Amino acid sequence: MTDVASDQYVVTIARHGTRQTTRSDVFLNYSLYGEADGPIGMDYFVWVIRNAERTIVVDTGYSRRGAESRGRDVLIEVPDLFAKLGVDPASAPLVVISHAHYDHIGNLGHFPSSRFLISKKEFDFWNGPHAGKTLFHHSVEDSELDELRAIHAANRVDFFEDSVQIAPGVDAIEVGGHTPGQAVVVVNTSEGRVLLASDAVHYYEELDADRPFVSVADVVEMYDAFERIRRLVDSGEIAHVVSGHDPATLERFTPAQGELAGIATTIGVSG
Repeated sequence: MTDVASDQYVVTIARHGTRQTTRSDVFLNYSLYGEADGPIGMDYFVWVIRNAERTIVVDTGYSRRGAESRGRDVLIEVPDLFAKLGVDPASAPLVVISHAHYDHIGNLGHFPSSRFLISKKEFDFWNGPHAGKTLFHHSVEDSELDELRAIHAANRVDFFEDSVQIAPGVDAIEVGGHTPGQAVVVVNTSEGRVLLASDAVHYYEELDADRPFVSVADVVEMYDAFERIRRLVDSGEIAHVVSGHDPATLERFTPAQGELAGIATTIGVSG
């Protein structure tokens, strides 16, 4: 039997960047809804899963280059944020890559000894014939994909298909939609199971109104991912959904204190 200490975690959600845009810029075919356009914010996060036995990092945010070339604000450099979160690269934490967009793999080199986990479908797509198409390529940095390939060549990348148990109480599930291998991570905490949606759910409004995000590889899969997540919540299997970019995310959970005040929030308590 797995003891409670090893299969329950504290989840930390930490914001490193932001931007201001419009609703028509973030929701696919927004004019179809017959609603007035208006401003909307978009935040950028990294996620840390931790207990006494292990630390797991989910995504590595964007680099300054990736941010500035797209007009995103850098609130704190991601390596500095990880330092404030107490994540030591020398400890080689496992890094889960939810998908390979620039704002999720921008600092892979910060973890020079870590192993990385990514959906095989996701990795294969960005090494396939469609990766350079305009509607996909605008969301990646070639240098960062090259770094991912180099890590793979160094035998530090593990692949999964459909779903995998990462550790006791932590699972990765491939849902697709936003990208071909978009993954979510499900974590046991003292406050119930948490679903780190990453970009399967950019905004809570996507779930509430069945409203796809503008950047999407497969609209049907995106709708199906929304429905899958709603069923998990309705059944009680998931207690909390953590969105990938909604500025309201930090307000939903327990605010961090000290130097992380205002930029991080947590779910669960350590055992």
